[in-house]
Amino acid sequence: MQRFLSLACRTAGLQGTVNVLVSSNRELRALNRRFRGKNQATDVLSFPALPGPKNSHAGDIAISVEIAGHHARRLGHKTAQEVKILILHGVLHLQGFDHERDRGEMARREQKLRRALRLPSGLIERTQSECRRGRA
Repeated sequence: MQRFLSLACRTAGLQGTVNVLVSSNRELRALNRRFRGKNQATDVLSFPALPGPKNSHAGDIAISVEIAGHHARRLGHKTAQEVKILILHGVLHLQGFDHERDRGEMARREQKLRRALRLPSGLIERTQSECRRGRA
């Protein structure tokens, strides 16, 4: 997974180190509650590094392996593939993209990078599709 993380960062143009925590729903729920005020598990969280002089750390990403596994089974691919999709999504957040406010800019960027990295449909794309079908 480290090799993919490096490739995703390089392809996206993100400079600096990134730490990835792959953990449980319980851990992601606690992080989501603490940092976003939402008392529920989520699939991926991104924490950009604090600005500072000569900071070579880009940030941290936390992923729920349980939610990744659920999505992977539902979509017919491996959990490792889903974790890669979530890593890419997290990398884009570390770059400052915000799909809740950017009028599709992050979705377009994620789709382009997903194709370059040979990944199946992206997180934003799936969520938008599910909303249109009334599933989310």
